[in-house]
Amino acid sequence: MSDMHVLLVHGMTGAGPWHWQQWLAAQLRERDVRVDLPALPDSDRPALDRWLPVLRERLRAVPPEAELVVAAHSCGVALWLHHAATADGAVRRADRVLLVAPPAPDWSHPDAADLLPYPVDAHALRRAAGVTRLVVGTGDPYLAMHRAHGLAEALQVEMDVILDGGHLNTDAGYGPWSAVLSWTLYGAVPLLDRFDGEPHTAGHAQSRLRLV
Repeated sequence: MSDMHVLLVHGMTGAGPWHWQQWLAAQLRERDVRVDLPALPDSDRPALDRWLPVLRERLRAVPPEAELVVAAHSCGVALWLHHAATADGAVRRADRVLLVAPPAPDWSHPDAADLLPYPVDAHALRRAAGVTRLVVGTGDPYLAMHRAHGLAEALQVEMDVILDGGHLNTDAGYGPWSAVLSWTLYGAVPLLDRFDGEPHTAGHAQSRLRLV
């Protein structure tokens, strides 16, 4: 059994059977990696007072010697940012966190009013994890690209942009996503689209970065 523990945090409506988080969980289990994809309560109506205790319970369950990797999607990113802003020193710190396709900080939805807006606190984010990375898609209806760049700057994190990635969900074809598997296992960056299976690292040529 690997000494890595991966916690996947789904967004509003959960992660359906063809979602990249489900695919990633299956890939990790095949590699004998501990993976946890909890079904957050009443996923169609995210509520901070119900979602946050589940997240922290799962964090507390991670063995202290394990490398903790977290990958959150959409409203799961909002949940992680709430967690980071309110966590105390007793809460388990993640080693690496991937924030995938968050909605804009001021996005609103009547069924997610309890979770949004979310805090944007770079200092809190560093307390919650050793390394945090943001990945977004162009054409995301919930996060315009200029807002994504502003969010990355405010959070002081590196950001990867997936051309035509949309919301990086099932509707956009994510789905199998080899780059997110490589990031989870090895920290490989930048995050690339679902069609690009080459392994990339931080030392890769600048020309390979897909920036908008």
